[in-house]
Amino acid sequence: MFHVKLPGHDVIARQPDERLATHRIKLPKKVVEHPFRQVAKRVVMALTLLVLCALIVYADHDGYNDNSDGSLDFLDAFYYATVTLSTTGYGDITPVSDTARLTNILVITPMRVLFLIILVGTTLEVLTERTREEWRLNRWRSALRDHTVVVGFGTKGRSAIQTVCATGLRKEQVIVVDPSSKVIDAATAEGYAGIVGDATRSDVLKRAEVHRARKIIIATQRDDTAVLVTLTARQMNRGAKIVAAVREEENAPLLKQSGADAVITSASAAGRLLGLSVLSPAAGMVMEDLIQQGSGLDIIERPVIKAEVGKGPRETSDLVVSVVRGHRVLGYDDPAIGTLEATDRVITIIRATPSTQVAPDIRPISQD
Repeated sequence: MFHVKLPGHDVIARQPDERLATHRIKLPKKVVEHPFRQVAKRVVMALTLLVLCALIVYADHDGYNDNSDGSLDFLDAFYYATVTLSTTGYGDITPVSDTARLTNILVITPMRVLFLIILVGTTLEVLTERTREEWRLNRWRSALRDHTVVVGFGTKGRSAIQTVCATGLRKEQVIVVDPSSKVIDAATAEGYAGIVGDATRSDVLKRAEVHRARKIIIATQRDDTAVLVTLTARQMNRGAKIVAAVREEENAPLLKQSGADAVITSASAAGRLLGLSVLSPAAGMVMEDLIQQGSGLDIIERPVIKAEVGKGPRETSDLVVSVVRGHRVLGYDDPAIGTLEATDRVITIIRATPSTQVAPDIRPISQD
């Protein structure tokens, strides 16, 4: 056990499991046949050629001479087929008749070449696949810039990244980090790159290129894990936007002290939505609609357009609920707003349309 101390708070966290010390990077790929099945098929093909060659030799056993006893039985035919197809060629059994020699030229030799292609081809395919995967991994890593790292791919992490991708973020710009190999397999099946490993370890986050990431979403199962991941990520990247989720509201200030720009309390948010739905089911439906990106109503953040500069928030065509000015978020009726400025951003409620889901400068409010 060890302690992580912050001003006014203590968090007890367990030492990371040694089994999670290693990590693997998985990139999305097409579903291919299992390697063992591919090898098994090649082995069956090689054995089929061997048996076929032995039968051909045995069918013309009178045309072969065995230096040991002069006759060729079924075992000798298999022995000859083995040493011939493998190009060993001891020379103790030789074709002596014209038919046997012609058969070796026209049939056995092509079978020998095919046999070698099957065996060597398996090795070459494995080496080629490894080289291709390594090249693909290096190319992916070198091209990775301003991406989004998602730590934890449970319900919260999956919903968060689906919301972000609905606004135009390409799946190639998303890296999922999770200690479960099955979870990462599910992430890669959806088109995201994945890293199997403990995100509290700096070497795992380094593999995710956290130091070059623009956004980091932390959706772990435990609050103490979220604190450790936030501390490590913020130490590696001072400029990234870090958003974290916690279960207990009392841990939210600790996450902010650890370096998170925004903290979402999942239990409290769900509880408030439940309470609102009890008091007013219609209001609860509207709030749930706003949370769900891409359907009904959407709440977004966008820049102020030129035609809106100098106007009040209520004079715009959209329903403005807040104005982002610098690092401050002001209510639509805050006297400090006065009129909209060119550098402001507004948070508005709009009706969801396909065009608003892909605009590069429009962000869902849940992203922040």
